[in-house]
Amino acid sequence: MVGSGAEVSLVPTGNPLFSAIDALLEQVPTDDLPPPVERKRLREAAGLSQTQIATALGTRREAVGNWEGGKTEPRPPQRAAYARLLEGLAQRFPAPESAAAPAATPQPAPAAPETVTAPAAPMAPARPASTTSATGTARGPATAAGSTSTSRRPGGKNAAPKSAPAPAAVDRWFAHGPLGVLDGDGSLYGAGGLVLECPAATVPDLVAWTLAEARLGAGRLHRSGKDSDPLIVLTAAAVERLGLPERLEDRRSMRLPEDHKVVKQIARAKWQLTRRGFGPWARVYRPAKGSERQCVQLAVLPWGALDSRAWGEADQLPPAELARVLTAYAARVLTPRGSTAVAGLELMTALRPPTRAVRDEGTDRWVSGAVPGSLTVAVDPAPPEAPGEHPVVAALFPRTYERTPAEVLDEEAFDWIRSTELLTDAECSQPFAVGIDVNTAFLAAANRLVVGLSGPEHVKAPRFDKSVPGSWLVDLSGIELDPRLPSPFTPHGGRPTGPAWYATPTLAYAQELIGQFGLAVELRPIEAYVRRETGPYLDPWYKHLAEAYKATMADLGITADLSPAAFLDAMAGHKATDPGMAMVLSAMKSTVKGGIGKLRERPQGTKYRPGERWPALERPTWRPDIRAAVISAARVNMHRKLVKTALATHPGPAPTGAVVFGEDALLPIALLSDCAVYPSPGPSPLDVLPYDAAGKPAPGTFRLGVSPGMVKHEGTQPLFWAVELMEQQHNPARHIKGDGHDAADEGE
Repeated sequence: MVGSGAEVSLVPTGNPLFSAIDALLEQVPTDDLPPPVERKRLREAAGLSQTQIATALGTRREAVGNWEGGKTEPRPPQRAAYARLLEGLAQRFPAPESAAAPAATPQPAPAAPETVTAPAAPMAPARPASTTSATGTARGPATAAGSTSTSRRPGGKNAAPKSAPAPAAVDRWFAHGPLGVLDGDGSLYGAGGLVLECPAATVPDLVAWTLAEARLGAGRLHRSGKDSDPLIVLTAAAVERLGLPERLEDRRSMRLPEDHKVVKQIARAKWQLTRRGFGPWARVYRPAKGSERQCVQLAVLPWGALDSRAWGEADQLPPAELARVLTAYAARVLTPRGSTAVAGLELMTALRPPTRAVRDEGTDRWVSGAVPGSLTVAVDPAPPEAPGEHPVVAALFPRTYERTPAEVLDEEAFDWIRSTELLTDAECSQPFAVGIDVNTAFLAAANRLVVGLSGPEHVKAPRFDKSVPGSWLVDLSGIELDPRLPSPFTPHGGRPTGPAWYATPTLAYAQELIGQFGLAVELRPIEAYVRRETGPYLDPWYKHLAEAYKATMADLGITADLSPAAFLDAMAGHKATDPGMAMVLSAMKSTVKGGIGKLRERPQGTKYRPGERWPALERPTWRPDIRAAVISAARVNMHRKLVKTALATHPGPAPTGAVVFGEDALLPIALLSDCAVYPSPGPSPLDVLPYDAAGKPAPGTFRLGVSPGMVKHEGTQPLFWAVELMEQQHNPARHIKGDGHDAADEGE
């Protein structure tokens, strides 16, 4: 999977001529399909992954694998589109006259570094926009003709202890992977243990060398998207070599001053910096000529480029191992371009770009048009959806006014503890408190979630429709639940006291409870802000990250075929299996949570004043309503499983007319976001969750496993420990791990 960081698409970024040709190619009607083995060859020749093709065709990656393996055949409507794709690839990558030579098997690294001059290749100052890769098999190192750069496979202390899988095919423009880690001696460590000798001693020279010779970067994830710019990660020794300070003196703005010598060097060489300047994550570029991009991003490790909350101690790794870790993340998620939160948001746009080339029927020219299903323009939120600093709120309320539930949408994750007075004798007799944690709960909530793509429309006294995304003002205080269970309508778990704003998933779940338990309650929204243009915007994001998550877990020995007991055993020590891949896993979790959080990015900087607009508002992806919908879906998903678990452990029939359970029903004592704590007779989740003798969970309850939405063991503590925390109004779910790390800091 690491090699997929060099994937390419069929259309060069931003070239209207090639977009026109590709559009014509799409119109060729053919249902003829080549043999399965040829389908696989064509995909690999183009450097495309099965996930990319599945996303483009609106199907599952496993389906594409089955088509290539001859197990199944595509059916309409995917069949015609798949046929057109293969026909276009066949024209670009004709079958070789003889079978391609098998990929070389990597040899063990020598005891000492062996340096060899790289084979010469055509000069490549930047990837031409009118050229796509025609490389059908993985290539060795290559540098510019006449260059003195060399490459070597490292041994010794900096060698990566483990190698990620090599790609079946790479884009020749990105032959050396998505990124490199530069050390103080000029060694640039890249994918697969490759080391390039970089002669640059200044930042401008490093940028020029990277674009001319390094062959770094990654292909776009969508045919209308953009390739990822090369990333150079600077170690502390490289920082010194390039004349950069060991630490940033300006801790407020976190960037070099305009009069710093390196900033002046960049300007003299006619390169530019983005508005955020030269900080931990910097972009050095020249304005694009046509569709040709010249841009290199730099990550400065001593300045905190890799946040320890997401990456652990990755910045302390040897350069070769850090290159392996970051390359794995880049290949499976996206080339890092800032914090993991930034990567999470950028991935949404990479998978669903806002625009594409379309033909203007009036002028018969190719122009920029919207991509169906994408967020294309920035829209202001409805007043209850906006944070307090937003201009639409400032226009309605005084600056210090605290909005009530009837004035603000408060869709947040659970943070609830049960009153100790409501603990039953049976529960108090249990010796353990066992925590279970939902795998990437926000990611699972995004799966098939229909969200609004357009701006809000205000409606008075609407009829609720669960298929319409929006925010609804309604009184749910009439829905009474068992007091031992939190209310699903508030983050704190308390019962609503009157009208409040809710996202569609929350109100849909209220409707579900009313029908399931025969409650004498009628949903009557007072008003709503709805969105008429809708779609599953986050579906590609979910599929991409879910595959990345499962692949990384597989690297750590956690697979879907494990029994519940084997799964728990494997999870107990999975991080020690490969600490580097454990860092990748942590970063992926943080990418999910941070990406959702970025949908409602708050203003930053000391110069900001409430009521002013801030830069994030101009993004199509600044959508607090989508963030609210995801968190709402995650919270009600958790509550639904709590109810199903209680019903599965209740010996009699489910009561009607009220959401109430018997005294012996299994109910949680604490919740924190995606973690639930239960009293248990034993220390394992299998001691408390309703599994049968065959190892099958009760339908609809928590299920142990690796996939998003399934659960794992969060931790076990004595029950008296949990009760003591609850009496002090502390949430035991936050500390159930017992390793000194709070659950809120784990990035899920």
